[in-house]
Amino acid sequence: MNEHHTLASLRGRYGPRYRWLLLLSVMIGTMASIMSSTIVNVAIPDMSHHFALGQERAQWVSSGFMVATTASMLTTPWLLARYGYRHTYVGAMLLLMAGGVVGGFANHFPLVLAARVAEGLAAGIVQPIPAIIILRAFEPGEQGRASGIFGMGVVLAPALGPSIGGVLVDLFGWRSIFFMVVPFCLASLYMAYRFVPVTSPGGVAANRGGAPLDWRGLLLGSAGTLCLLNGLVELHGHSATRAAGLLACAAAALVAFVWWQRRLLDSGRETLMNLGVFSHRQFAMGSIVAFIYGTALFGSTYLLPVYLQLGLQLSASHVGALLLPSGFVLALTIAGVGRLADRQPTYLLVSIGLALLAASFAVMVLVDTTTALWVLVAFAILGRVGLGFILPSLNLGAMRGLSPALIPQGASTINFVRMLGGAAGVSLCGIVLEWRLASHGDSLANPTTSPARLAAFNESFLMLAALCALALVAAWQLRENKQ
Repeated sequence: MNEHHTLASLRGRYGPRYRWLLLLSVMIGTMASIMSSTIVNVAIPDMSHHFALGQERAQWVSSGFMVATTASMLTTPWLLARYGYRHTYVGAMLLLMAGGVVGGFANHFPLVLAARVAEGLAAGIVQPIPAIIILRAFEPGEQGRASGIFGMGVVLAPALGPSIGGVLVDLFGWRSIFFMVVPFCLASLYMAYRFVPVTSPGGVAANRGGAPLDWRGLLLGSAGTLCLLNGLVELHGHSATRAAGLLACAAAALVAFVWWQRRLLDSGRETLMNLGVFSHRQFAMGSIVAFIYGTALFGSTYLLPVYLQLGLQLSASHVGALLLPSGFVLALTIAGVGRLADRQPTYLLVSIGLALLAASFAVMVLVDTTTALWVLVAFAILGRVGLGFILPSLNLGAMRGLSPALIPQGASTINFVRMLGGAAGVSLCGIVLEWRLASHGDSLANPTTSPARLAAFNESFLMLAALCALALVAAWQLRENKQ
């Protein structure tokens, strides 16, 4: 191990500012991974035309990334313990960059898909790392501020990414979307070799001779995630028998995964997911909030643009202009609430955020085709302010009760649960919307909107509001025994 790049030596060299330099280093890579997940959507039409793909095959580019991201999050604690922060982070950044370069030069769709899966694996490994650093490198009185600054940067990536991506696709074609992550990866690699320690969480030496990775658990978790997401897609596509089969397989994989993890834990072996984190009430409740919050966030990200375009008949450029201010408000809110999280109970901030998010969905029933555009902007901002209260506070509230040894496991588990909720949310909104449209006697295939269509959208938004209200019950249980 290089003694000059241990956590202790880097702290000694850079002093109190070191923890901020470390956070900035991993923040750049996390921004690159999040941008790569959202920006590809603007390139799908151009890519579909280039490879002569149907809509279903084109969507594999997004769903392949999401499945890979969700599954690989579970490997982060093992990788950090075995290889340390720097080697894990650098390896993930190299994989993300390789995915960008290979995807950009690929002339065959299977190679593009493989590149997206590689990018997804890298994104899943990287995304839990900042939460681990915030909870281990910062004092409790600074953790909220650190979460706020980190959250502000990370939120701006998906807010600005699609806009920049649209310009790149128009000017240079779909390949430019893959190359866009390369400069971010190079910057993150430069920062990593200067500021990211070679040690594992807690400053201990990486143990390459440690316990092997729980491959069986990883295969069960990946298979369950794949079956769940594909089952929901099939449900959306009206293939009830195939959907039921896939969802049954997902349930069986979940049961088998829990049984296997318990067996490993009882025998004293290393688990992929330490189920002991769920014995902490705050973490268990935080995981419920994270799943529902992921469902509402990703679901609304799908539902809102569809509603504005097909429900209110607004153009794509109008939709982009309407949603852009709320992205900047979200970034500013996160920064402000991050400071509050150091002084106010986190359960209160999460509860306020969920209440505002629920309200932003509920007020959509007041909208019709005559509603002024500034009202739509205001409603979108209301929801983003709610998200701004939740994002910096949820991880802190859920994980502050965990012992330092369990923090890496907690960070990867809560990210996994949130991503799983998000993946389910998109399909759930699509299923509910189609169901309500059919019951009102309308279809999105009709070129013009109608009161029946608006009623179907309203009921879908009310479903999201109800989910957020349900999450409020769990959020109230994030209360610490001693504030």
